[in-house]
Amino acid sequence: MDAILAALVALMALAAAMAAVLSTLSKAAIFALLAVAPCLYRYRKRIYVIVKTLPRDLKFLWRYANGIIRSKRWGRQNATVAELFTQRALRCPDAPCFIVVDDRTWTFRQMAEKSNQVARVMQEHVGLKRGDVVCVFMPNCGEYVWTWLGMAKVGAVSALINSNLRHKPLLHCIQVAKAKAIIFSDSLAGAIDEVRDQLPAELKLFQLYGKCGAGVIDFGAEMEKHPPEYPVVVDKPQYKDTLLYIYTSGTTGMPKAAVLPNSKYLLVVVATVHMLGLRSSDRLYNPLPLYHTAGGLVGTGAALVDGITSVLRTKFSGSNYWTDCIKYQCTVAQYIGEMCRYLLAQPQRPTDSQHRVRIMVGNGMRPAIWQQMVDRFKVPQINEIYGATEGNANIINVDNKVGAVGFLPQLVPTCLHPIALVRTDEQGQLLRGPDGYCVRCQPNEPGMFIGLIAQGNASREYYGYVDKSDSNKKLVRDVFRAGDAAFVSGDILVADELGYLYFRDRTGDTYKWKGENVATAEVEDALIAALARRDCVVYGVSIPLTEGRAGMAAIADPERSLDLNKLARDLDLSLPSYARPLFLRIMNDIEITGTFKLKKLQYQKEGFDPDVIKDPLYFRVGADFVPITSQLFSDICNGKVKL
Repeated sequence: MDAILAALVALMALAAAMAAVLSTLSKAAIFALLAVAPCLYRYRKRIYVIVKTLPRDLKFLWRYANGIIRSKRWGRQNATVAELFTQRALRCPDAPCFIVVDDRTWTFRQMAEKSNQVARVMQEHVGLKRGDVVCVFMPNCGEYVWTWLGMAKVGAVSALINSNLRHKPLLHCIQVAKAKAIIFSDSLAGAIDEVRDQLPAELKLFQLYGKCGAGVIDFGAEMEKHPPEYPVVVDKPQYKDTLLYIYTSGTTGMPKAAVLPNSKYLLVVVATVHMLGLRSSDRLYNPLPLYHTAGGLVGTGAALVDGITSVLRTKFSGSNYWTDCIKYQCTVAQYIGEMCRYLLAQPQRPTDSQHRVRIMVGNGMRPAIWQQMVDRFKVPQINEIYGATEGNANIINVDNKVGAVGFLPQLVPTCLHPIALVRTDEQGQLLRGPDGYCVRCQPNEPGMFIGLIAQGNASREYYGYVDKSDSNKKLVRDVFRAGDAAFVSGDILVADELGYLYFRDRTGDTYKWKGENVATAEVEDALIAALARRDCVVYGVSIPLTEGRAGMAAIADPERSLDLNKLARDLDLSLPSYARPLFLRIMNDIEITGTFKLKKLQYQKEGFDPDVIKDPLYFRVGADFVPITSQLFSDICNGKVKL
């Protein structure tokens, strides 16, 4: 009764207030107010959303506009990464460009001089010119950057090869690039020796540091023979010229070389600097591999173009992450989701919050640990990024929304958005409406993330892969109107009513493990070769408390004659560590029919629980596979077993 009386009193007070307001208005004003009232009521939800998201959208649009203005200016100037770096080096030659943890500092002057010598060596020995390709095969180091930067000065393309690759995948990456030379460090000379007899005879081999074998050119010694002045370039590099090949698993098969022109690299620079709100005094901590987009572009571009010092670590270390940030006074730090789990698994120590890091930027942070990262490590701003190296659809969470990978600005009409979520079936195939066009998803409805293509617009152009047939497989045409086209990410996302986007799942034949994309077809090829042509199927399975999906293979072996120890050895020789299956399921038969993909989805859903699956199950431990018991399954799921 008291509540009812209180409500009545509140309504009376509201009515009195409205009467007082109306008494001060003219008849025309009252009429106008009454006229728009139904419209306000009808669109009250939309108005609420716009008002609620206004600060976020205004911040984004302001930063986006500044970045695009700068990007377009570079386009008009026909600028390149090498040219902009050279201008920066002339302005602040003795400022630190890259600091390598526990090694040395590379100033802009040193980076410029070394890259000049690289260019001159390659001109002399290879006749390197605009459009030629050279493979770079090194671990994280300052030398890595000045090597590809030297190639960029003459307009050549650097193919950045994953330093974990060996044997067939390594050979494939070298061959698909159609490279004239490969530059590798002494620590990876053994990997080159293993494929040496299968490399083209005309391919020039350059080794940096260490004793060189027969037929290998000492890169460092050759560099010392040349002056550190800018090379003589007849055919000037252009803004739209290809700068790098970055290898990605794509959706099927061996690693694919994604084409990355100067224009896209510079777009990443403006996105990094402006969307994150970076300052000239910032220092970026980069423990990510330089052969991937996150470490090789986000982690280097701000340094090369805007002079924001980058601190490189050869390999990620959970125990040293925060102590490195403290020692080198880093204010911005990069991550991938798997790293965050390792950081939280470290024993708590005072250094957890003694750093000066104000921004963490990366991708793959699980919503379940997001707040734990903020609470424990006291990082005020986390910017989650989502995108694909080969694609044109990249988004960022600019306002710390827990779990979100980006958003769709509500101030901008949906028809003007360069990205969209569209409906799919269970296999990830796009669904079309009665008019033949794709159907946009409603709020809270999962759908395929696509990027609409607009050639001539640096932020929406699609360059795809070196192999154009692979590029076309990622395209869909006549999306929302006749003649348009879009890049299909292969990922399922969902948008809430405020436009925030959340990652749901990865479709197709790729899964992510240890921060790397794993193509199931590549793993299946390696398995089939090792299994004497037995049928098999590979997929990724989810593990509680773990980022990504771990590799699992279902193998047809009705006689149970498979030598699992030999299989483990064969896989070690043919696959990088992150692509080797952790789990095996031994079956009597695998049905290879038109419903093959559906079967794979079924196996994926069944997982590796021995209490559910009656087939023999095995888990990779060290150099062998061991049977999965109920206790082992529990230990894996509870995080007691290191993966």
